[in-house]
Amino acid sequence: MSDQLRIVIADDNYLVREGTRRLLEDSGEVTVQAAVGSAPELLDAVRRGRPDAVLTDIRMPADRAAGGTAPAMEGIDAAHAIKEFAPGVGVVILSQYADESYAFELFRNGTAGLAYLLKDRVGDLRQLLSALREVTAGGSVIDPQVVDALVSRRARLQTSPLARLTPRELDVLREMAQGRGNASIAQALYLSESSVEKHVNAIFAKLELASEQQVHRRVAAVLTFLRDASLRPRQHQ
Repeated sequence: MSDQLRIVIADDNYLVREGTRRLLEDSGEVTVQAAVGSAPELLDAVRRGRPDAVLTDIRMPADRAAGGTAPAMEGIDAAHAIKEFAPGVGVVILSQYADESYAFELFRNGTAGLAYLLKDRVGDLRQLLSALREVTAGGSVIDPQVVDALVSRRARLQTSPLARLTPRELDVLREMAQGRGNASIAQALYLSESSVEKHVNAIFAKLELASEQQVHRRVAAVLTFLRDASLRPRQHQ
């Protein structure tokens, strides 16, 4: 069939990899160009075959061919690498984690041609084929359970005291959480000590810590940061 999808599968579990291959090929809609067990093998297969799409597990081990010394490159890293050298290749990430932070990491540079699905979706052939065709066309797909987690995360973030802080105040609080005093924070952020002091006082006020003793305020501010900072997606330079 001329409209068959050409894909590469990557999963370090042989049974899962071969079972997925058989499932997709039996549909008559897919040609599996390669089924590999590591991220380096995945990148090589994409470079050689230029498939329409890739179906990869979120976690994969280091390449063992060089004695196991190569650093691990997981599925999301591989997805970003593929989008660098072959932007037209769609990538579907399969994960056992309904964790919104992984989705943020996958989509940090854009959503075009990317999908994040939970691994149990492999059993739903129609949904899996739909996701592969969607990313091949440049679209994106995100698992409904992960969408629910994203919505929940946003609701928690909106109620967090950290939502009241400006980006610069968050920078100052982040440095404070590393145990730095005002002078060290000023040096790290290229600010004057007086500016840092103003930001620190604003942080205390917005976190409603103005009535606490100085030392206790810093500790309480850091505790708030450590509790809620994970709600905010990482900012990549």
